Amino acid sequence: MSTESPRTGPASGGPTPGALLLCRAEPDSVAPAAHLLREPMLLVPAGEWSVLVPESTPWADGDEPVDRVLTGWATALAVGAPWPVLALWWDGDRAGFTLASGFRRPVGYIWLSNGTPVGEDEAMRTFATRLGLDPVLDMESLEQLTRPDSGADARARLSGLLAVLTRAGVELPAGLAPGDRADRLVESARVQPHVRAIERTGWREAVRAELDAVDASRLGTWLPWSGTPLARALALTQIAAGLPLTALGLHRRSAGWAAAGALLLAHGALGLAYDVTRPRD
Repeated sequence: MSTESPRTGPASGGPTPGALLLCRAEPDSVAPAAHLLREPMLLVPAGEWSVLVPESTPWADGDEPVDRVLTGWATALAVGAPWPVLALWWDGDRAGFTLASGFRRPVGYIWLSNGTPVGEDEAMRTFATRLGLDPVLDMESLEQLTRPDSGADARARLSGLLAVLTRAGVELPAGLAPGDRADRLVESARVQPHVRAIERTGWREAVRAELDAVDASRLGTWLPWSGTPLARALALTQIAAGLPLTALGLHRRSAGWAAAGALLLAHGALGLAYDVTRPRD
């Protein structure tokens, strides 16, 4: 299903937009990839996962809704990593999540502010499968989130989702609760004992971070410097996917999708450049 939806006007009295990015990896593995987004963020351990708290809020300054920005960011983080990225987002009208993993199409689900589900049941099943959740116990809990419940608003739905994910190793630090204001999330992240800042970087630093991220990914024969047919095929695929994705991001003025496209192009260009210039036996 598509993870994007039309943007509606702000709901009076509703929560301000906010977001969290959960990565199924240790902070040392997440940090190099996060630098590629070129966005200021705070990185905090979250059990067997890591959580990125955005310090900037581009959705508040432009016409692009928070879910579209977060889908782009999650996709950009996941394309070059062997671990999935889960984006949690909310605004005055809706809340939801997007799961990105490798080159697969992102999958997501949406609830209205009053908790009314507007996603597809198949998306929730795909979500559970990609994260390796229990097909019986966890899926039963997830299916409850897709059914009408007058006592559960959008924030409660996200909390219910996180309750299921605790069995997958997610432990959000105190103060990082879905539905809170973005500035409050940043304040809570800054006081965590093992927080680290992801600063906005230039393209030279981003490329260096790209190399570090690939080094840490343990992709074996898919690495650009492996010189294998798999590496060359992957580089060509990345360039073919990165060009239209970058064009889409520029057309929509979407920093998230543009970053995803640029990351794919960087991966592909590095792979082809190495394949062309490396010494031949």
